[in-house]
Amino acid sequence: MNIEDFRDYCLSLAGTTEDFPFDESTLVFRVGGKIYALLGVNNFDFVNLKCNPEKVEELREQFNGVKPGYHMNKKHWNSVYIESDVTNKLFLELAKHSYNLVFKSLSKKVKEENLLL
Repeated sequence: MNIEDFRDYCLSLAGTTEDFPFDESTLVFRVGGKIYALLGVNNFDFVNLKCNPEKVEELREQFNGVKPGYHMNKKHWNSVYIESDVTNKLFLELAKHSYNLVFKSLSKKVKEENLLL
């Protein structure tokens, strides 16, 4: 997985926007204004992705490349490492899972606005 492919995938998800709210090197992907993925553009080692709390521990136990979310709420976020036992397919599935969790939490109005983008 490279940063360009990951970025293209995220931007293909309905209503996704990107920005650098924290500093010049931390890229954030949002839907409805809420973050679902964070990554370092200078050091693309891992991506922080939101995860269902029931699935968080299972993924961490199953894959060496899934760790508690760096600088994030450990109950709801994982850091998924690029160069690890996490396949590109699973990596994108986890990104979609993160997107879906955030999208489901949006109000009906915001969901409709983002589906029209």
